[in-house]
Amino acid sequence: MIDFWTVFSAVMPAYCLVAVGVLLRKAEWLTHEADESLIRVVVNVLTPCLILDNVLNNEALRRADNLLLPPLFGFGGVLMGVAVAWLARRWVGATTEREQRTFACAAGFQNFGYAALPLIIQLFPRETTGVLFLHNLGVDTAMWTLGLVTLGHAGVTEWRKLVNAPLVAIVVGVILNLGGLHFPEFVKTTNHMLGQCCFPLGLVLIGATLAETTGQLSSGGGWRLMLSACAVRCGAAPVLLFLAARYLPASEELKQVLVVQASMPAAVFPIVLARHYGGDTLTAVRVVVSTSVIGFVTIPLWVRFGLGFVLGRR
Repeated sequence: MIDFWTVFSAVMPAYCLVAVGVLLRKAEWLTHEADESLIRVVVNVLTPCLILDNVLNNEALRRADNLLLPPLFGFGGVLMGVAVAWLARRWVGATTEREQRTFACAAGFQNFGYAALPLIIQLFPRETTGVLFLHNLGVDTAMWTLGLVTLGHAGVTEWRKLVNAPLVAIVVGVILNLGGLHFPEFVKTTNHMLGQCCFPLGLVLIGATLAETTGQLSSGGGWRLMLSACAVRCGAAPVLLFLAARYLPASEELKQVLVVQASMPAAVFPIVLARHYGGDTLTAVRVVVSTSVIGFVTIPLWVRFGLGFVLGRR
């Protein structure tokens, strides 16, 4: 049985790492100029290493259901979240279409990467982590298609952003895993050590980003929008995803991924999308900060509930 405090203890390191990022940016030890190079290292080196570490020699990813269904559930889960946020967008206190579209995009996407990853690593076998990366392939596809369309951007030309180092690592890793290829032990150890650096550094960088943007929260109101974001992202969306996870065909590993994904607050990356694709950055920041704060309490509660409702674990 996984109790509330076990889940809470698994969640806490992610919040602590984000807090470290905030403090480092406030102290100017992690400068804005360093962000771009560190993000490149995380995305192009550390993340592929982490993916390969969890995909290679993964028996769960030698089954057809775990290769085909996770991306579909990833895209479908986001579609449900965006749909709920879209229906609620006119009653959340957002006064312009730009703000409403940004709310729908930001509240529709769960934090599918650096917040979910450490929780899944700590709670479930490594096979589940491999399934998470295939699930996130569907979410990433939704980000560069559905997310941009929701913001009012066509999104067609952004398909090229789907071809990146993590995607290549997933495809190569799955192929090598199906072929049963084994690497020398020193190669696996080096790859493992690099992969373990991924989510700590990623979370620190998220904290640094939030340290720059949260100052905007004090301008104007926004409480109605933030409460609405919590209701959508941390209330309605989890219920829909739990129902899908319970009643639609899915493997044990995929159900575990979906329980954690349903419990996540809003993703941070829509802040970047809003900034570069005509959205309202302040609205995205409010959604992310408010759902992340309330997620401190709701994540353990939802994970505990989801394990019982979806997987029958009490």
